[in-house]
This record gives sequence, C-alpha cells and structure tokens, in this order.
Amino acid sequence: MKKLYPFLAGLLAGSVLLAACGSTATPDPQLQIRQSVAATLAAIPTPTRSEMPLPIPTATPFSLVGLFCEYQFCIGHPPEMAFFDVSAQQNPGNVSGYAQGMLAAYSANLFIQVLWQTAPGATDPQFLMNLIQDDAYDTRTGEMSAKLVHNMNVMYTSIGSNASPLLPFGGVGGWVCGDRVFAWKIYTPDSGSPEALFNEALNRFTCGQ
Repeated sequence: MKKLYPFLAGLLAGSVLLAACGSTATPDPQLQIRQSVAATLAAIPTPTRSEMPLPIPTATPFSLVGLFCEYQFCIGHPPEMAFFDVSAQQNPGNVSGYAQGMLAAYSANLFIQVLWQTAPGATDPQFLMNLIQDDAYDTRTGEMSAKLVHNMNVMYTSIGSNASPLLPFGGVGGWVCGDRVFAWKIYTPDSGSPEALFNEALNRFTCGQ
C-alpha cells in the first residue's frame, strides 16, 4: 500500500484547493471521480505481510448474486460489495438522482464505479466512458468492442491502472438506456475478471425508460 500514499496525498491536496475556491466554483467531474477512487481504495484492507514468496496471481472466480436497485435502474454486483452514493458522501446536499449520479463499491480485491447522466438522443456512450477513465491513472489496453445487450448499445474496453499496486487491471463499459447514458469501471488484481464481471452486471441491468 506504500505506493498508494502519494496518489492519495495528491488527491487530498486537490480537494483542499477546490474547497478554497469557494462554493461558486464548478466542480470538476473527473476530480470528483478521482477523489471517490482514492477514498474507496484507501479503505481496502492492507494484506498481511507474508514471509513466504507470493504465488503468481491467477484469475479469481466471482459469484455475482447481488443486485442494486435505485434511481430507476438496477444493476448486478458481487455479493460481498455494496454501492454507496459518491455524490452524497462528498456533498450531502448534492445526492444522486435520476438525471445524474455516481456510485462506488469496493471489497478486499475489487473496486467498481458507476456513472450516469441524462443525454436525450444519445446513441454512443463513449463520451461518458472517457469521463469515468482517469487520464492520470488509467490506460486503455484493449480494443473497443461493441454489442447489443437487452436492446442497448453496449461498448467495452480493457484498461490498466496505476491507482493502486493491488489492483492493476480493469475495464470500462458504457451503454445507453432510454434517455440516460451509463458508464461502468472496475479495478481487479487479475486480467481475467473485468469483462466477465461487466457482462454479468449488465445481464441483470434494467432501467425505467
């Protein structure tokens, strides 16, 4: 976790500068996203130091039986995790709602983030996928794929991240449902889980249109 401390220190400094500008300043969406990443990654338990050599990481099978339903949509998530409202945590007077919002969830070996906003007439979710990716810490490592899921235009790409040395792999997905665009991001310890978890989460997705 030592490599994570400079990352968190930078984010905390940024949040102090933002607060000093006064209530009239327009919040930077990517700064808010970065702060939520920092807060949740900081809460992930540090693994106990082992005197034995660590084994080579392998893909971990996850069971996705949880379901989050709020803001007129539902989305699947691993049972050991629970989404919380990032907007409300950062500013109690600015909770998520139907028109826009941001959720995050974490466990000992996963970090997931969901972002949405209304965009009537939009058919391409890439603009919101670009927003949920952090320019300083996320790097696209795969080709963008597109498919139709539940009559929704869905896009996905794999990413690498240096936000935490514990979770170097990830993926970003986006889709359009009704008059809203959604983006989803995950960090994992292995490269085999992100897309599978995205597909399982989206298979349980529904939204009020």
